[in-house]
Amino acid sequence: MKKPDSLRAILRSAIPQLKRDPEKLHIFLDEGNIIATAANTLSFEYQYILNAIVTDFEGHPDTLIVPILDWLRVNQPEMMLNRDKMRDGFTFEAEILNTKTADISIKLRLTERIAVNDDPATGKRIIKHLDEPALDPYAEVEKWQLIIHGEVVQTT
Repeated sequence: MKKPDSLRAILRSAIPQLKRDPEKLHIFLDEGNIIATAANTLSFEYQYILNAIVTDFEGHPDTLIVPILDWLRVNQPEMMLNRDKMRDGFTFEAEILNTKTADISIKLRLTERIAVNDDPATGKRIIKHLDEPALDPYAEVEKWQLIIHGEVVQTT
């Protein structure tokens, strides 16, 4: 699986405390499922909850949440486009240890698609981890105009 290592790398590079002490970041995969069908290939999908726990976290939680949101835009973009998926797919818990530190658990409901094909020339299986489709470029449009019969009816 690629996503756990990718998230770990982003958090370690984006959060100064984890740069200094990377052992404070723990990643677990919970409730994993394999989704496969009786199709012509053995392609499948991993489904799991990634639980990233940061122990003795110092600072504001925003410094942890913002890099994860940025990571999700690339690695689980449909979550960013669907409010229900975001509500159930990105959760957190925290144990406030004192006035300066907390243990924070972030849970992300993730999927990873795997293509499995047989190479007809060699007969060997080719296993490829597929990238996520890019966000719909129209989903990020902030300004638009509604034009009916050449007349601007509404602008945002």
